[in-house]
This record gives sequence, C-alpha cells and structure tokens, in this order.
Amino acid sequence: MARPRKWRRVCCLPDINRFGPLDSGVEKEQIVIMSVDEYETIRLIDLEGLTQEECAGQMNVARTTVQGIYQKARKKIAESLVMGKILRIEG
Repeated sequence: MARPRKWRRVCCLPDINRFGPLDSGVEKEQIVIMSVDEYETIRLIDLEGLTQEECAGQMNVARTTVQGIYQKARKKIAESLVMGKILRIEG
C-alpha cells in the first residue's frame, strides 16, 4: 500500500504565471511546465534565502523532498533560459 500523500503548504499562487520569449507563435513542445511546489521552493530558497531545511519546515515536507523538487525546478528554469522555451507555472 502506498504512503498517503502529504499536503504541501505554499504561500500563494504567482500573479504572473508565464515567462519566456516574446514570440506569439510558440508550439506546445516549446513550453516548460513548472509546478506550484517547484515555484515555491525557488521562492523560498533563492528569493527568501531560506535553507532547504527551513524550506521543508515551511512547506511541511521532508528536506529530501525539497531537495528533489528544487533540483527539478532549477533544471526547468535552465531549460527555459538556454533553449528559449516558455516557462509556465501550473498546479
């Protein structure tokens, strides 16, 4: 039997949820989807300056969970910047 999913706390949804090139004719495969959890880890660690441990406490998850979410989020940001893809926050 699988472990029950833990609810994660996030501060708020972003006012702007789409970032990227100004071209309007972007195809679906040129969009990178970032979850609200990934957005929140970037906000807490990179913007607010929290440690991964403090971030985990804020989000009510284990530090190792934050570490995994944070790595995925940074990879998505890098892919968006380097390859000129749109980054969209959903979830």
